[in-house]
Amino acid sequence: RHTTHYLSVNKKDGGKGIYSQKDAYLGFDALYTRDTDLTLFTFHADCCPVLLYCENQHLVAAIHSGWKGTLQRNSIETVEKMQKEYGSNPKDIICCICPSIRKCHFEVEKDVQTLFENEFKDLKLDEIIERKSENKWLIDTVKINEEILQKAGLRKENIIDCGICSVCNSDLIHSYRVEKEKYGLSTAIIGLK
Repeated sequence: RHTTHYLSVNKKDGGKGIYSQKDAYLGFDALYTRDTDLTLFTFHADCCPVLLYCENQHLVAAIHSGWKGTLQRNSIETVEKMQKEYGSNPKDIICCICPSIRKCHFEVEKDVQTLFENEFKDLKLDEIIERKSENKWLIDTVKINEEILQKAGLRKENIIDCGICSVCNSDLIHSYRVEKEKYGLSTAIIGLK
């Protein structure tokens, strides 16, 4: 969906996933809840799923951070929502970055490269953007999410990256770049007991 809309959900919202026709929560790239026994999930096929857990505030979030969402810093916007609405301290938040396309395969042209270069001047650009050829660049959206989350106050040791590339492992994980129009969707899941 590639939006930057956030929604706090509770048990009454259960079952309103993207496959439900009635009252579906389409167009949201981040859901968060304090309710137990409510599962949050994101669907993706190369985009970066980010899961957050704040034990002190008994709060979880599921974020779909595609390249457009990463450009709009939707992972830190979710952290800010958790702070503002529930009093979460970023130092207490644990983040898991699930399988997604990695720098080795996220190849873009100049228009997208320029967007990333302009947005992330505050980061070490040589670590997140690599020129592949005259008209192609490789971008590390996972590294970007790690860096901006640290700048938002998360501890480096609390950001856990699985290190799995969806393209390199397309025999196990769905990848839009590999499967094209016949692509399937992988799921990242988080919930509270």
